[in-house]
Formats: sequence, C-alpha cells, structure tokens
Amino acid sequence: MKSSGEGNANGKIILMGEHSVVYGKPAIAFPFQPTHVTAEITDHIYDVLRSGYFVGPLAKAPKSLENIKTLIHQLRHDFSTPPVQITISSTIPAERGMGSSAAVAVAITRAFFDWQNLPLSHELLLTYVNYAEKISHGNPSGIDAAATAGDEPILFQKGAAFETFPINISGFLIVADTGVKGKTRQTVKAVAQRFEQDNKTTGHLINELGDLTLKAKKAILNNQAAYLGELMNAAQKNLAALQVSDQTLDNLIMVANQNGALGAKLTGGGKGGCMIALASDYSTAKKITTALTNQGAKATWIQELGVYQYA
Repeated sequence: MKSSGEGNANGKIILMGEHSVVYGKPAIAFPFQPTHVTAEITDHIYDVLRSGYFVGPLAKAPKSLENIKTLIHQLRHDFSTPPVQITISSTIPAERGMGSSAAVAVAITRAFFDWQNLPLSHELLLTYVNYAEKISHGNPSGIDAAATAGDEPILFQKGAAFETFPINISGFLIVADTGVKGKTRQTVKAVAQRFEQDNKTTGHLINELGDLTLKAKKAILNNQAAYLGELMNAAQKNLAALQVSDQTLDNLIMVANQNGALGAKLTGGGKGGCMIALASDYSTAKKITTALTNQGAKATWIQELGVYQYA
C-alpha cells in the first residue's frame, strides 16, 4: 500500500443519437478531455470526503452522494482496507449530460487501486463504476462509465457490444453549458408521448437520427469535418422537431453557426444542459466560444481533435 493514491477521469458528450438511442438506434459518445475529475485517497482514522459539494465524515454525506459512499464501502470491503480520506476535484458540471457521476466513480476507483498499488484492468474498473452508477441512475446503459474511462469515441446501441473507433478527424469540438440542468427524464417521456400520438412522424425523425449517427461515424473515420458539421445541423433539426431543444439552446446553436461553426447541436437530453459545435481551426473555435459567452453561456471548453496515426 502506498501513502496515497491518485486517479483521473474525463468528461463525455453525446455527439450524435440522443433520444433515438432509446428506440434501438445507434449513438456516438465522445470522451471530452477538457473537463475532468481527480481523486486522491489516503488512509485516515475514519472515512472522510472532501469535495466541492460536501466536506465531512462520509457517513454524513447527503443522499445525492450515496453512489460515492456505496462505492467506497464496497472497495474497502473487497480489499479489507483501513478507513480513507477521499479528496475530489472536478471541472465537470453536474446534471449536464457530461458524465459527472461516472467520472467521479472512475477517478475514485483508479485512486483506490493506485493507493493499494494493485493492477486494475479496464473490465474491473467498469465493474466498480457501473456498480456506483446503479445507485445514481438505477439502470445505467454503461456508456458514461466507458466514455469517461476511455479516450476513443464509442458507438453504442441497445443490445449490442460497445464499439470504439479512432478520432480520425481534424477540427475542434466546442462545448457550451447553458447553466440550466438537463431534463433527460422529462424529455425522454415527452418523446415517448409524441411517439404514441404520431407514430409515423416521430418514428421517421428517430430513424433519421439513427442514420445520421452512422454517417457521422464514417465522416469521423474519413476525416470529413465539413460533412460531420452538416450532419450535426441535420440532427439538430430533428431534435428540434422532437421538441427537446429550447430557446436557450437554439440561440447558442444559432450564434455558433453565425460565427463560423461547421455545425452545432444540443448534446444529451435537451431542455437545458449543453450544446456542441464543430470548428475547422482554433481561431474559429475561440471566436465561437467568445460569442457563446457573450450570449450567456456559463462555461465553454474546446477540445482539439486529430487525425489518427496508424502504426
């Protein structure tokens, strides 16, 4: 056992396939490196948590942190360790569809195994993270765990194994936070009601979103940034038609496109949360983030994408 252990994780965004994934269509999740979580673990006389949300004995942590409490107890039980002090630092905004809870679980698990000086396979990592995610989300898909623990895009679909593929596209991905908590449960329910009321129209929009996702994967693999931007714009039109966008998201998306984005769309459940945009170069990406901030975005981040170098 080491004197302390450290673990890290990145955020995630859904690039394409929001809502249609609920109906068995493919979606693409992107690891998003500019947002991240760091966890540090040391032994202590009793279990203590230090974070931006709570500082104090783990036993007194609020119910919203039950996933962390349960994960720590499970890790300590499985490896018969003394009590711990966990210090968490995060730049991932909570409840924005960016994988905050999964990233915290990834960072804690990595920190724990680093502290114990034990090897940690990817499979074992995901086992512990998904255990914590069940506390947070009931029946998680596992995509947040996989995306926050990895560094490649993931194509995922109900009933199928996750498929990773390289980021083989030149450009810059911008994420902007509306400052409003996402409303995934409500928007998923609303789309389901629309599907019942108008199966033909809603089904067509959902099928198109699935098709756009597969085209987006090809665009990424073939380094077609301009085409990917067009696909993002097309997806946003469908999402707006499904009524999961809102005025704040629509405004930020419009501003991004007016300032040189190749394409822009909401990411996640909608009705709040975040939007994403694609730029061909860094100067355009910076111009877009400045414009988004001026239009009320609470935070912006830029991630450079790159052509995959084959060995």
